[in-house]
Amino acid sequence: MKLERCRVAVTGAAGFIGSHLADRLLQLGFEVIAIDNLDPYYEGKEENIQHNLGNPNYHFLKLDILDLENLSVALKGVDVVFHLAAQPGVRYSMDNPIKTNSVNTTGTLNVLISARKQGVKKVVFASSSSVYGIPQYMPVDENHPTNPISVYGASKLAAEKYCKVFNELTKLPIVILRYHTVYGPRQRPDMAIHKWVKQLFEGKAPTIYGSGEQTRDFTYVDDIVNGTLKAAENQSVTSDIFNLGGGSRVSILHVVSLLIKLTGKRDVSPIYEASKLGDVPDTCANITKARKLLGYEPKVSLEEGLKRFIAWYRSKT
Repeated sequence: MKLERCRVAVTGAAGFIGSHLADRLLQLGFEVIAIDNLDPYYEGKEENIQHNLGNPNYHFLKLDILDLENLSVALKGVDVVFHLAAQPGVRYSMDNPIKTNSVNTTGTLNVLISARKQGVKKVVFASSSSVYGIPQYMPVDENHPTNPISVYGASKLAAEKYCKVFNELTKLPIVILRYHTVYGPRQRPDMAIHKWVKQLFEGKAPTIYGSGEQTRDFTYVDDIVNGTLKAAENQSVTSDIFNLGGGSRVSILHVVSLLIKLTGKRDVSPIYEASKLGDVPDTCANITKARKLLGYEPKVSLEEGLKRFIAWYRSKT
C-alpha cells in the first residue's frame, strides 16, 4: 500500500515520538486522527499538540485506548494506524505492573480489534528493545531470544504476540518496530538525557545509575519517524519485525561527558547511585534488516542530536 495523503491515526499522538510522527504526517499532507488520553504520567503533552490544533487536517481526540467502543468509532475510515500509545517507563512498570500491562497489552489488543472491525489497511506497532532483555550477543538482531527483565518489556512482548496472532488469523497487515533508546526534543522528563540536561542547567551533578559503563544505542527521534513511515509505506512488508536504532552503542558515561561539554558546565562531575531494577546492561541494534527491506538509514549523529535537544530545552526554560 502506497502512502499517498490518506487518512491515518496516531495513538499516543501527544507523546514524545507520537507528536513528532503526527507533525511529519501533516507536513506530508495526510489527514491525521490524533488519539491520546493525556495521561498525567508526565507534564507537557498539551504543548506537544498545541501547534497543530488549528490545522484542518489534524483532529485531536482525547481518548483512552482502553475504551474499546469509542476507539473503534475513532478508527472509522482510517487507512493506516500508527500505534504508539503506551505506558512507558521500565522503572515505573516495576511499581505499577497492572497499569503497565493494561495499557500496553489490553490497549494494543483493543487497537487490533478496532482496526480489523473498521477495515484498516495496515497497523504499525511501536514495540521496544526491552523485549530482548539482557543481550546474549551484540548487535542484537530480530532473531535474538526475547527474555524481558521488566514488566514493561514483558507487556510489549505480549502485545507483539497479539499482533502476530491477528496478522496470521485475520490477514491484517501488521509491522512491529522495536525502538531503541529514542531521544530528542519533547523527550519525556523522566528519561535519562532530559534528566541530565535539567540537572546540568540547574547547577546539579548529573546522576548515573550504575557504573556508567553500561551502553545504549541512542536513536534520534527524526530517524525513528523516518523508519516508522518507511514501514508503513512499504507494500511488500505486511508481517514482520524490525529493529530501529542508531546502529551503534556508547557508554552512559560518554553521553554524560558529552552533555557536560555541550552545555559548558565543565565544573561538575557525575555522581553515581545503585543500578535500578529492570535496567539492562547494554542495548545495540542490528539494523541490517531495516536497511535492506525498508531503506532505513539513521542520519543524525549523537553529538548533533544532543545539540538539538539542548537547544530545545533552552527554548523551553
